[in-house]
Amino acid sequence: MSDFQPRLDGETTTLALCWRVARGDGVTLGFTTHDRALDIGGVRYAAAPGMVPSAISGSDGLDVDTMEVSGALSAAAITAVDLDAGRYDAARVSVFMADWRESGGATLPLARGTLGEVRRDAAGSGGSFAAELRGPTAAFDVTAVEICSPECRAELGDARCCVDLAPLTARAVASQGIDGRLGVTGAASLDRFVNGRLRALEGPNAGIDARLAAAGSGWVEPFEPLPAQLAPGTRVELREGCDKRFATCATRCANALNFRGEPHVPGGDLLTRFSGG
Repeated sequence: MSDFQPRLDGETTTLALCWRVARGDGVTLGFTTHDRALDIGGVRYAAAPGMVPSAISGSDGLDVDTMEVSGALSAAAITAVDLDAGRYDAARVSVFMADWRESGGATLPLARGTLGEVRRDAAGSGGSFAAELRGPTAAFDVTAVEICSPECRAELGDARCCVDLAPLTARAVASQGIDGRLGVTGAASLDRFVNGRLRALEGPNAGIDARLAAAGSGWVEPFEPLPAQLAPGTRVELREGCDKRFATCATRCANALNFRGEPHVPGGDLLTRFSGG
């Protein structure tokens, strides 16, 4: 703060507001209120005069700190297609001030957090959007205690499951699909990917996951369609799923030690889970 105090106290300011957006698919974008692009910390912050942040306020308590960023949709930066595809959901955001005369110089952090609800109008590429930035204290709104359940609460391959996903992953190529089904060639035994996911590796859907509801000979069917049509010849990645049952974990994955559920604890469904109960 001491480095910036003289700049804040001066009659004229040379400070620009910047925000850095890191999406879950690995893409990082930078924006600034300055009238030209700035290079800071290896990231180019594009001039975005159409983007307007709300007032930034914080507290020393446990109240959730929030702010909002609104702006115009731009084909070169934030697009309606990317917003609808969920590419900005839970993206990590940091907001800071920088002196536009000193490229790569000191910065003044103002806020950080993750994007919450992202809203846009229905005017297409010429419309606008508004995104809520939720600060670190938003984590206190989340219920931390897990509920006892017969199914596993971990996700296949995460830090609690510990299953190696490499043998459960296959590469394939999209072919012609019909009636909501996606044609797939180059992968054997597609039925093992039910409850798993498909990820496009190229094209407009690159990096987007689709959970699979069903699969058959040469096709898979996602629960929800991808944002854009999957063109024949598109390279995709398929990953096996898990029904979260203890028997599946023990026999198929030999991972009963890491099962995160309570399959033997009686519950309200005791009569239906065990014959003669």
